[in-house]
Amino acid sequence: MLGIFRKWYERYLFEEESIVLLVLLTISVILVITIGEILAPILASLVLAYLMQGLATQLVRHGLPHWFGVSFAFMVFVAVFFGFTLGLMPLVWRQLVSLAGEMPRMLEQGRQLLGVLPERYPDIVSGDQLNELVSMAQAELAGYGQTLVTMSLASIPSIVGLMVYMILIPILVFFFLKDRQLILNWMGGFLPQERPLLRQIWGEMNTQVANYARGKVLEILVVGLVSYFAFTWLGLNYAALLALLVGLSVIVPYIGAALVTIPVCMVGFFQWGFTGDFYYLVVVYLVVQALDGNVLVPLLFSEAVNLHPVAIILAVLFFGGIWGVWGVFFAIPLATLIKAIINAWPTPEIEIESST
Repeated sequence: MLGIFRKWYERYLFEEESIVLLVLLTISVILVITIGEILAPILASLVLAYLMQGLATQLVRHGLPHWFGVSFAFMVFVAVFFGFTLGLMPLVWRQLVSLAGEMPRMLEQGRQLLGVLPERYPDIVSGDQLNELVSMAQAELAGYGQTLVTMSLASIPSIVGLMVYMILIPILVFFFLKDRQLILNWMGGFLPQERPLLRQIWGEMNTQVANYARGKVLEILVVGLVSYFAFTWLGLNYAALLALLVGLSVIVPYIGAALVTIPVCMVGFFQWGFTGDFYYLVVVYLVVQALDGNVLVPLLFSEAVNLHPVAIILAVLFFGGIWGVWGVFFAIPLATLIKAIINAWPTPEIEIESST
């Protein structure tokens, strides 16, 4: 057993930088798992500052001063941040509460629609089964309604914490943007001076993560706004809530769009039934999804992520289960990081002598 471990150590940890990288990865995972909630505002600020750094860098490359690029990027962030937290989220919450209140009426309408099934297909569906299904749905809806009330009451003490976050995160983002190079130099002082492995991984990941994260944020904004204007134009109820769901659905590849189709079609059906307005909604929604997949994604993502679909789905499930929404959002970059580490990890050159 010791011999196997020694061979593994000599094969993968024979360089100082390999051990440093392994220690850094271990410490990072332990910190996120143990005190991730405490570090949440710092990690969120790091991510947001990283997203805005691209705008500041582009302005500097066009000849503008560094202070102007940082200031302009920060002002854009502040506008989007407070517009989302103070403008969109209260509207979405009101529509969510209103939708919860409409659920009993929708359920009764659905029961009436399904009431013809026992008459037409008595061997498959009986009246008792239909009533049992409706009762289960009513119980589930009652539980969700109670959860909403509990959440609204329990959130009262956390308003102070939310206000602290709304002040703390913009301050942290500003200093991360302003003193980016100073912070990187300070962190680099704890690493070996010769670090080709870390430089290779950082160089490979910086481009891919930047393209993916910033492109995904733009995709969420564009798809969400287009969906909101389209739903509002059609007169669909809960347009802001559904548009937010459609925008966030692009985070999860392959299954996000399929899942969000259900609430969009259900709200449209219970509002209009099988009428022309419902079919217009379906057509508009499919056009938005088609334009997103065939036009917007190729424009925003300059470099494709070379990952198998199975690997992407596993990454979404794994990191989403550990870190929630942030894990889902960064599942593909994290999977790409793991792949880059595996590809760049040094291994000793083994000379194979062939006998002739």
